[in-house]
Amino acid sequence: MHILVIRLSALGDVAMMLPVVSSVAQRYPEHRFTVVSMPLVAPLFQGLPNVNFIAFEKRSKHKGFKGILRLYSQLRGLKIDHMADLHDVLRTKILRTLLSISGTKIEIIDKGRPEKKALIENGFQKSKQLTSSIERYRAVFTALGLTIGTVNGGLPFEKKCSPKEIKLAFGAKEGKWIGIAPFSQHLGKQLPLHKIETVIDYFCQQPNTTVFLFGAGRKEHEQIEQWKQRFPKAISVVNRFSIDIEMLLMKQLNVMLTMDSGNMHLASLVGTPVVSVWGATHPFAGFYGLNQLPENAVQMELECRPCSIFGNIPCRFGTYECLNAINPKAIVEKMVKY
Repeated sequence: MHILVIRLSALGDVAMMLPVVSSVAQRYPEHRFTVVSMPLVAPLFQGLPNVNFIAFEKRSKHKGFKGILRLYSQLRGLKIDHMADLHDVLRTKILRTLLSISGTKIEIIDKGRPEKKALIENGFQKSKQLTSSIERYRAVFTALGLTIGTVNGGLPFEKKCSPKEIKLAFGAKEGKWIGIAPFSQHLGKQLPLHKIETVIDYFCQQPNTTVFLFGAGRKEHEQIEQWKQRFPKAISVVNRFSIDIEMLLMKQLNVMLTMDSGNMHLASLVGTPVVSVWGATHPFAGFYGLNQLPENAVQMELECRPCSIFGNIPCRFGTYECLNAINPKAIVEKMVKY
């Protein structure tokens, strides 16, 4: 069979898709898989001989309805037998409608929207852990007759990547390596920067400890450059490596601090312990890092949490107490265990 797997964004969701696709592709080498996703993650699918990757260029050739038609024309020539829609948004709905006309079998992710809505309405104290995104992805492949056991932790691209770039840049690892990914796309998931500074300051003062700062984009780069002036021992990783090499660096870390963000999932995929900060969102929604310990989630026990699944809803009180009330000491205490 030739199976189309599609998840167009965001980084954290695509990262959770990766181990499922890897596990399925390795278990069923007789099938071919074409993954359509954001260009950034293309290197992560290297090393799987039966997986082809198509970059979804949402700002250029795949922009708008005409762009989806262009993508459909490209896929139609590949003779797709089955489509695993792991996104279920307007773009993928259009695409699967077009493919179904030509006889492609379609399976669609169940995002659990009613359960997630109930979680927001009832609060975490009256709720329970919902099905993880990884399990929801796996269910789509199960519906296609492709069953897997435990999702693999090991990733295929690791076999093709050399850590020599990391060694050339930073030397052989000595002492502790600490990673800090202090940013998030939405304000409801972003710990105030002065609290992040407290954590950076603490680890920069520790002997035989190297602190790496992760980020992307112009604003994040500017903020990290300011921190480098204040904390000379801190090392910026922004825009220095492709995503696969950056993940190899994450693998060498003793522990990593993240928000509820894509970096939490990337570090989790390479087996690094992650201390994650949660504000408007909550791990109950099913977006916690793969194999991470529940006690490593730093969060306030407020009745109003979670108020958002994605962290994109403004605080109803305007205070963001869920983040402003977090004591950096609680973060440090969890990190120093590693």
